[in-house]
Amino acid sequence: MVTCRFGPDLSRLPPANAAGRKEQTMFKIRTYNKISVKGLERFSRDKYEIASEIGHPDAFMLRSHVLAPDDIEASVQAIGRAGAGVNNIPVDNCTERGIVVFNAPGANANAVKELALAAMLLSTRDLLGAIAFIKQQAPGKNPEELHKLVEGGKKTYGGNELKGKTLGVVGLGAIGSQVAETGLLLGMNVIGYDPALSVEAAWRLSRDVQRMENMQSLLAKADIVTLHLPVLEATRNLINKELVDSFKPGATLINLSREKVVDTDAVLLGLDNGRIGKYITDFPVAEMIGRDDVISIPHLGASTEEAEENCAIMVADQLIDFLENGNIRNAVNFPTIALERVGGYRLAFSNRNVPKMLNQVLTVLAEKDINVIDMINRSRDEVAYNIIDIETEPTAELVAALEQIDGVIKVRTL
Repeated sequence: MVTCRFGPDLSRLPPANAAGRKEQTMFKIRTYNKISVKGLERFSRDKYEIASEIGHPDAFMLRSHVLAPDDIEASVQAIGRAGAGVNNIPVDNCTERGIVVFNAPGANANAVKELALAAMLLSTRDLLGAIAFIKQQAPGKNPEELHKLVEGGKKTYGGNELKGKTLGVVGLGAIGSQVAETGLLLGMNVIGYDPALSVEAAWRLSRDVQRMENMQSLLAKADIVTLHLPVLEATRNLINKELVDSFKPGATLINLSREKVVDTDAVLLGLDNGRIGKYITDFPVAEMIGRDDVISIPHLGASTEEAEENCAIMVADQLIDFLENGNIRNAVNFPTIALERVGGYRLAFSNRNVPKMLNQVLTVLAEKDINVIDMINRSRDEVAYNIIDIETEPTAELVAALEQIDGVIKVRTL
């Protein structure tokens, strides 16, 4: 068992003891995978115990470790994924149990953007072949022979420039928008498609990126297509056999998002019939190993020291604010919500998003002569989340009464 405690100054956060909690709560965080020390250092040593093996954890912090519902104890309040994708976490089960799942959107965007740039360069210049050629043929050559070899290689491994080519970016979120901007800086014509483009992402996107109305129109125009999407029901096997016919003949497909956004058989079909000229992926699959028209990378998209630090720091701060104050930022299954602490005692509870839930809670408080200082309520899809500051210290009896309301999922006192 590896146990560690870290303790920077957390004065940037509202005090967890805002109105006189009787005793200091020690939160327990169980870690999976290797989490950046800079992220772990965000947790105050007098409030947090962090270990890879720890009983009754309040939260998990992980990267790629795959969780099953049975792996998540009843004590768990939150799960922090130090990365963007959460397909290794049973999110629906967590939502049903009132467990908030956090991720770190954008924290690894620059790392993935730089790998996308490398992939684009590899798609137009056979740098790998040229490097291997010199490594294999140059040893033992005298200067004259080496010069002749180099000149021959220059003719064999010449390529094309990215400038003037059309880059199609599918998914224009934190990563896709940066990739699009990089394409513009390289002098490329950049087109994009994202049916779920948020207002925030739209403001971030350059006006020089031409938005396509559908995938078919983007694929028909793009010399290079790069995917930057999460795995959802709507995006699973997005590149399928029907869409392969829409590719501009000989186009390059780059997948640095998730393996399951492409249908492997469809990509193989496209490679075999020439619709796809080259496939560059961060997710190697057995069927493609050894093909000259496939470049497989061992999942390096976010595997930079800086990205791992950024993700860990972001998730740690989100877990701290949630555990101590009930606030939620960057959750994939609950609404964004925050309430400044100005005094009193705090209740935070989740419930099914149905009418009159908040009224029932307020009725219980009124019947017990408990005055509400401040409150906030937000909903997302089928769930709602509430923060209520009250004057009177909540009792076990009050919590039990709130938990008995039909539709309430989880109640916390802070």
